[in-house]
Order: sequence, then structure tokens, then C-alpha cells
Amino acid sequence: MLPGSIQITGEALSGGEIKDICDSLKENSVRLLSVRACQLSDRDFWRVCGGVAECHALAQLNLNLGVVSNISRVKQLAEALTTNKSVQTLFLHGSPLTDAGLACLNPALSTHPSLVSLDFGDCMLGDKGLQLICGMLPPDGAKSGLKELTLSANPAVTSKGWARLAIAVAHSSQLRVLNLDYNPLGDQIAGMLAVAVASSRTLEVLDLEGTGLTNQSAQIFLDMVENYPTCLRMLILAENNISTELQQQISDLLSEGEEEEDKEGEVLGGAGSREREREKTIWVAQNNSSSHMVLMTSGLGDSLLAETEM
Repeated sequence: MLPGSIQITGEALSGGEIKDICDSLKENSVRLLSVRACQLSDRDFWRVCGGVAECHALAQLNLNLGVVSNISRVKQLAEALTTNKSVQTLFLHGSPLTDAGLACLNPALSTHPSLVSLDFGDCMLGDKGLQLICGMLPPDGAKSGLKELTLSANPAVTSKGWARLAIAVAHSSQLRVLNLDYNPLGDQIAGMLAVAVASSRTLEVLDLEGTGLTNQSAQIFLDMVENYPTCLRMLILAENNISTELQQQISDLLSEGEEEEDKEGEVLGGAGSREREREKTIWVAQNNSSSHMVLMTSGLGDSLLAETEM
């Protein structure tokens, strides 16, 4: 039987439901487990972590919105991820993680053989947490690193922390998607990020929605995409004090670059072109919903569709 998914939102989970989840994990019949905003006892959380540790099929684990609610649960999750070798994507959006919690998780995350996508949005992180995350963005291909990283709404991070991240992004050998929306970045940090994007050989998507930017930042990004070759395909600048005209100019230039790459792919044809198509990460934002549909492609070439509701 092919692995399936368990997706539960905002419910108080009974002991029987927890047993069913754990049994499915131990039978390796779960590829996606999402219990976002669910209420479960400390003992039941420990049981779920035991199932995660034993499951060899689990690729996505969604514990968004307060499921990992204390340092004890952080330690139990870290222990599970130390044993588990299959999880590719971990969502902890809206968890009171703090830098101390991330320090507990870091050894398991930084050495995990399969992990490529992390969501630490609204996790109360600061500069020390950002420093640990930078260690998951290796500057060469010598070890695996993150391909997708979400750090939305972590306002305690200072310019020092963001500058450190910008340097790591510039030299990362694998990062493709970076979501920094709803952080008070301002034009100065945006300028650093523009340099990082120009230097990066892999970054395709940068989300800066609601980050306090002005036309000054937009002009820098416009000059960058107009005059320098980058891998960037999507730059999100909504909910900033940026003119519609500038946003449209940037969007048009990025679209032109993607069309040119598509034409080159058609000329090359064959397996190489198809392989590049499989490697693309596609994000479809739904304007009338708080959810995003994410199509992930793993290193094995198989795809996994997951709904991540913030």
C-alpha cells in the first residue's frame, strides 16, 4: 500500500486518535502528517514523536500553531528527528520556539540527511536563532542544506541577524525559496538582500511582503534584475509602500527572463530539459485564502503536494 496522509486541524485529539496515528506511522503508511493547531497531552505528544522516529515513509511533518508548546516537547521532537531519516519538510509556524528551543533542535536538524524545507515563521526567533539557521545553508555542495526556508514574522531579529542571513544566502549552494514576509526589514536590509540575490546561484523565490519597504528598495531590485543575470523568478513586494508601476516593471523583467530560459530549454530538449522542469518548485498563492499550495520535488524525483495553512 502506498503511503498516504493524515491531516487534522484545530481538534482536541483523543487517546484513540493518537493510537491510530502512531500505529499508522509505525506501519510506514504515512507520508504526510499534519496536526496543526491540535490539542494533545504531553504524553500523547511523546507517543507521536515515537511514531515519527520509527517511520521510514514520513516526508512532511506539520506541527504548526502551538503544537510544540514548550521546551520539553522541543526536546522530544529533536530526539525523534535524530532517529528519523526520512522527513524532508518540517513546519513549526506559530510555535513559541525561541532561540533556546532552536538550539535544542539544531543538532538534529543540521545533521538530518533528508531535510530540505523548514518553516520557522512566527517562532519568536532572534539573532542567535538566525545564526544557527545560517549553519544550515552550506556554501558548497559538500553536505546537504536547505532548499526552502520560511522566517516570516520574527520581529525580534535585528539588522545584525538579517545581515548574517544575507551573507549565508549569497553563498548558499542550494537555497531556492526564502520567505521573509512580515518582518520589519526596511530599505537597508532589503539592500543587503538584493546583493545576496545577485550573488546567489540558486535563489528563485524571495517573499518580502509587508516588510516596510519603499520605492528606494524597489529601484535597487529593478536595477539588479535589469542589469545583472540572476536565478530569481519571483519577487513578492505586496503590502509595501512601493508604487504599482515599479512592482510591475520588476515582474515583467522576471517574466522575460523566465521565458528566455524556457526557450533555451526547448532548444536543448531531451532529458536535460525535462529534468530541469522536475526540479522547479512551484508556489501558488491563493488571494482569498490563508493557505498556500506547495508542490515539492524531492531528491528522488517524486513529488509531494501539501497544503500549508498559516
